[in-house]
Amino acid sequence: MEEKICQSCGMPMRTADDFGTNAAGTLNQEYCVYCYKNGAFTQDITMNEMIEHNLNYLDEFNKNSDTKFSKEEARKEMREYFPTLKRWKR
Repeated sequence: MEEKICQSCGMPMRTADDFGTNAAGTLNQEYCVYCYKNGAFTQDITMNEMIEHNLNYLDEFNKNSDTKFSKEEARKEMREYFPTLKRWKR
């Protein structure tokens, strides 16, 4: 399965278990299981709130990455990247 990126939180979706679900129960190809279930977003959240939420997982991200971000660096990167994701495009 081709790796896709969640168009809400930026999480890599590598396996079927990572994908959210549509109302019919089929896998959604754009959003992850944490952001999208049964055809709807799991949280009513702003882009900035999503960025702050993602910072809770920064240690896990850094552990699995060649690049080690501080919270400030990660926040800056996400503020630049998230507006390119489908959920946050204006």
